[in-house]
Amino acid sequence: MYAGVEPHALFRSSDGGESFQLVRGLWDHPHRANWFPGAGGACLHTVIPGRISAAGTDPRSMTVAMSTGGVYQSRDDGVSWQPANAGISAGFFPEDQQYPEYGQCVHKIAVDAAGDFYLQNHHGVYRTSDPAAGWTSIADGLPSDFGFAMVTHPHTPATAFNFSVVSQGVHLPPHNHLQAHRTDDGGASWHAITDGLPTDPYYSIVLRDAACTDGASTPGFYFGTRSGDVFSLVDGDTSWTTVAQHLPDVLCVRAVEV
Repeated sequence: MYAGVEPHALFRSSDGGESFQLVRGLWDHPHRANWFPGAGGACLHTVIPGRISAAGTDPRSMTVAMSTGGVYQSRDDGVSWQPANAGISAGFFPEDQQYPEYGQCVHKIAVDAAGDFYLQNHHGVYRTSDPAAGWTSIADGLPSDFGFAMVTHPHTPATAFNFSVVSQGVHLPPHNHLQAHRTDDGGASWHAITDGLPTDPYYSIVLRDAACTDGASTPGFYFGTRSGDVFSLVDGDTSWTTVAQHLPDVLCVRAVEV
């Protein structure tokens, strides 16, 4: 069991969460002095154990993402870590430094059924089969390249959902209408799925952990907003269903098949 925390740290438990130990290899990394908080804090928010590329799984391998610091990978059970950010922009840096080795503000990473990685950045949406080899932009076709959440299909390769936000300065949905976008070709194209969502202007967004899938054989996809609304979509359907309304800010959504 792994837990990412603020500031920029990873803890591991081998006894089901009864106790945790700091992963010293990441904590003592020489880059740490240059990692700094993003607008949401200095958070290690995404932990993907057992995988560093689409080539296969390895229990000694791991990929993590943090704001701001970027993507880092370990191949030796957390003893050593290497940045894997080539091709990811850091638009808040000077123009001649916007593709650094590390320091990107990665918002979320998800892995699809084929093992490919999808990444929502602080401006930028990317895909790769091997983070260490670099990332390719797949933002074309989206109304904005800014956002927080990214969800992949648990069984069908090249399929993912994205939830765009206007910009870093304006945390609103594009055109003030709540929408989700889906790709079925690895980001080569995107199409909006808005049926069943509010048709009136909507002034709220989907945060980093407020979208998920239940992983069922015919999976459901879910997301919640800062306005307290939760929606679901069964794979193959074209219309969202309202699950809940008028909750407090929805910060995290998780679902399982029972």
